[in-house]
Amino acid sequence: MFAAERRQLILEMVRANGAVSLRELARVVQTSEVTVRRDVRALEAEGLLDRRHGGAVLPGGFTRESGFPQKSHLATAEKTAIADLAASLVEEGEAVVVGAGTTTQELARRLARIPGLTVVTNSLLVAQALAHANRVEVVMTGGTLRGSNYALVGSGAEQSLQGLRVSRAFLSGSGLTAERGLSTSNMLSASVDRALVQSAAEVVVLADHTKLGTDTMFQTVPTDLISRLVTDEPPAGDDRAATELQALADQGVQITVPGAGATGGGPGPGGAPTDGAPPGAAARRGRDMPLPAQRRTQGGGQGVPQLRSAVLATEQGARVADLRRR
Repeated sequence: MFAAERRQLILEMVRANGAVSLRELARVVQTSEVTVRRDVRALEAEGLLDRRHGGAVLPGGFTRESGFPQKSHLATAEKTAIADLAASLVEEGEAVVVGAGTTTQELARRLARIPGLTVVTNSLLVAQALAHANRVEVVMTGGTLRGSNYALVGSGAEQSLQGLRVSRAFLSGSGLTAERGLSTSNMLSASVDRALVQSAAEVVVLADHTKLGTDTMFQTVPTDLISRLVTDEPPAGDDRAATELQALADQGVQITVPGAGATGGGPGPGGAPTDGAPPGAAARRGRDMPLPAQRRTQGGGQGVPQLRSAVLATEQGARVADLRRR
């Protein structure tokens, strides 16, 4: 495929979906991510699209929001891995909040296998994924249906969350930066997400690497309220995303990426130990995010060292921030 043909196809995909990851673009045009990144840079120079960390969006992406059909086809493999790991954080009998989004919908499908849960949500898609789950109680907010993402929003949704207290809130969004935290393009969605955050003792953000460094219009969760970020590892060469992760870690956010490199036999879904688990269970284990400084020291013919968890470096800061919030 000639460069002009590739760029035309890339532009058509971005126009159709609003935002597309470099991985997906490379798959569709059947070339490397390096070549796609060069094409995206050229299209940005012509003012036809905007680059984001790990992807491309339409110009004026601050206010642009893709609908559910478009979002559901973006970074699907990354969302699946993120959902697997996020589900391993939940134990039997917990009460959690799950916000709207395609990644949280994937999470809900996995939560259906954990008995004794109570899941509070404003998402019809999350509720549908849990509708036939054994011993999982689903509590839905009130509110007005927002058809583009099948979520309940408005004062009815916010009022129904008053007085609620759960152990964790799992949220996604349109963008995540160390400076502003999690954000979204819709005011009503942002307002409900803020109410969901207020009901939880811990906030877990689910965001694939394409959202890192993207800042959209309405802030939902400031960085100092994010306890943990579950994300995928940025592709090689995407130092900007890695730098954003470092900045998030510096502010006390525990960062975890899916992978089989975790040490120990921590709890899996439902609190079950992962040691001795059947094949494939290791993929649900979390491993540490390699920060930029660590990446530069790796190589030289030596094996990749076991990655250290960002929580070790930031745990004390997180506790201080928690005490301040109290």
